[in-house]
Amino acid sequence: MTSTTSIPAPSAPTGGTAPAPALTQLDVLESEAVHIFREVAGELERPVLLFSGGKDSIVMLHLARKAFWPAPVPFPVMHVDTGHNFPEVIAYRDDVVARLRLRLVVASVQDAIDEGRVRELPGGSRNPLQTVPLLDAITAHRFDAVFGGGRRDEEKARAKERVFSLRDAHGQWDPRRQRPELWDLYNGRHSPGEHVRVFPLSNWTELDVWRYIEREQIGLPPIYYAHERDVFSRDGMWLTAGDWGGPRPDEAVARRTVRYRTVGDMSCTGAVDSTARTVADVILEVAASRLTERGATRADDRASEAAMEDRKREGYF
Repeated sequence: MTSTTSIPAPSAPTGGTAPAPALTQLDVLESEAVHIFREVAGELERPVLLFSGGKDSIVMLHLARKAFWPAPVPFPVMHVDTGHNFPEVIAYRDDVVARLRLRLVVASVQDAIDEGRVRELPGGSRNPLQTVPLLDAITAHRFDAVFGGGRRDEEKARAKERVFSLRDAHGQWDPRRQRPELWDLYNGRHSPGEHVRVFPLSNWTELDVWRYIEREQIGLPPIYYAHERDVFSRDGMWLTAGDWGGPRPDEAVARRTVRYRTVGDMSCTGAVDSTARTVADVILEVAASRLTERGATRADDRASEAAMEDRKREGYF
C-alpha cells in the first residue's frame, strides 16, 4: 500500500539530438497544466493554490512544482478546513507543507461558526459552510487567482466551467459572464474586487489522475487505498464514525475493507468497498467503474439535481 507523503522532484529535460518521442495523453495534459500555471503567474499578481491533501490538489501541487522548477512554487497554498477532516489527510497536508517549505493559509469553518459568520445545522454537513471562510480568506489576502482541482468529468456543473472562471466582487459565479476560451488563450482580466478561479485539471479524468500518480510515483494519504475501517451505513454510503455527529443510535458500526475515491468532510464523504491496495489496483478499479467519484461517494451532491451549481453560484468551488 502506498502511504508515503513523498513528492518527487520534477525531472529535468533530457539532452542529446535523438528525435523526441511521441507525446502521450498524460504528456499533453501535463503540458497544458504547466502552461496554465505559468500563464497565471505571468498575468495575475496574488495567486493561491487550494491544497486539502486530497489527490487532485496533490497532483496540482506536483504540476505547480514542475511549472516553476528549479525555483520554488511562487505562491502560497490554502486549505478551507471544515474541522471534520480525516486525520490521515491533515497529517499528510502538514507534512508536505513543512517539507516543501510552503506558506499555508488555513480558512477555518469552525472560526466562522464561532464568530457567527455561518450557522451550523444540527446533524448537517459542514461542507456547504466552506464558502464564507473561503471568500473571507480571498478578500483578506487579496488573492486575485485561486487554483482549484475541479475536473469536468466529476459533475455536470463543473463541466460548465472555463479553465479561467471569473468570479464577481461577491465571489459568485455567473455562467453567462464566462469568456470564450479558444485553444490555449486565457483571459484573466477582472475588475477590482473580482477574482479568477483557475482549474489546471479541467480536462483530466479520474483515470488520468491515477495514471499520472502512477507515472510520477506521487505518494498519497493511505485512505485512498484499501484498509480496514469502522464504518456505518447512511443514505447508501459507508461513513466513518466521528465527533461530527455519527453514528446515530440506530446505525450499526461494522469493520469493513474500504477505500476513499475522494476526500472531503467526514460527514458527507463515503468510502467504497475495495481490495485495491496499490496504485495499479486502483487504476483497474476506476477503469471498470461506471459512477463518477462524487456521484458514488459525496452526499452533498445528492441534495438536489443542481446542488453543486447552487453552491458554485454562491462562491463554492
